Amino acid sequence: MLEKRKISNKFSLSEDIVLYPCDCLKLLETIPANSLKLVVTSPPYNIGKEYEKRLKLESYIEQQSAVIHECVRCLSPHGSICWQVGNYVDNGAIIPLDTILYPIFSGLGLKMRNRIIWHFEHGLHCTQRFSGRYETIIWFTKSDKYTFNLDPIRVPQKYPGKKYFKGPKAGQYSCNPLGKNPGDLWVIPNVKNNHVEKTDHPCQFPVELIERLVLSMTDEGDWVFDPFLGTGTSIIAAIRHKRRGAGAEMSSKYIDLAKHRIGQELNGTLKTRPMDKPIYDPVEAGNSLIKAPWSKKSENKSIQPIATLRLISTLACRKSRFWPSKYL
Repeated sequence: MLEKRKISNKFSLSEDIVLYPCDCLKLLETIPANSLKLVVTSPPYNIGKEYEKRLKLESYIEQQSAVIHECVRCLSPHGSICWQVGNYVDNGAIIPLDTILYPIFSGLGLKMRNRIIWHFEHGLHCTQRFSGRYETIIWFTKSDKYTFNLDPIRVPQKYPGKKYFKGPKAGQYSCNPLGKNPGDLWVIPNVKNNHVEKTDHPCQFPVELIERLVLSMTDEGDWVFDPFLGTGTSIIAAIRHKRRGAGAEMSSKYIDLAKHRIGQELNGTLKTRPMDKPIYDPVEAGNSLIKAPWSKKSENKSIQPIATLRLISTLACRKSRFWPSKYL
């Protein structure tokens, strides 16, 4: 299975990797119904990035609807669709795109299984509102009989030594030795300047984010499709785990980047952040940048304990005739 590993620009069920340099709707027309196990993508947010043309919100929704309709037609009865989106910004007001797109999916008879929160630490620093540090992945299935493999994506238990304290299992370990369900809040670094996967694309998927979806929602040999492929991350995650990958991208610049990165993945030279790598902690790492240069040395050494502050406050209150002694 998956022995050839060559990149084709035309879809065929006999291929392993399809990279289509044009509009995704044209590629979708050539894909047989019910043949895709997972559709995963991050579409343009319609906020004027270099790879998109800003449209009126109504036109954007129509565009997305057309793509979603075709993706659902091509989706296996046991398949999943994951649409990763952020916010549309209109004159300073934000509109969550998942709330705008949900009616399209539900109107086609799909069921939402999760609204996954992807949290990251880095991004733009806003001055008129709180800085955005998460985006959402809305996961839909075509039927109630869908593929979901939990074991490959389990994460380490918080308390692996925990035991049942009563009942027939008292004294036995209560945790699954393979790990726990990762839940619907995923803390995964986004691809910024110092990220090992960084390319010229301004809004790039981290491979580990898609790996988690590929492993849990598909089996080996299944097709994974990304209608807005970008630099090829979805295909990379698919072929890394013995799936087939297909995607469309209109930008020749990103097509070239995708070909290069997929080629590196095939020959084992692509550098990516491992799925099980802990989030970097600058305090634990002893990073010198955690010390504020504008603070006094004494302020950097220690912070007055809360208990001491409470004591000072209490003593001050005792001197006040407005503070009854019974409360002290």
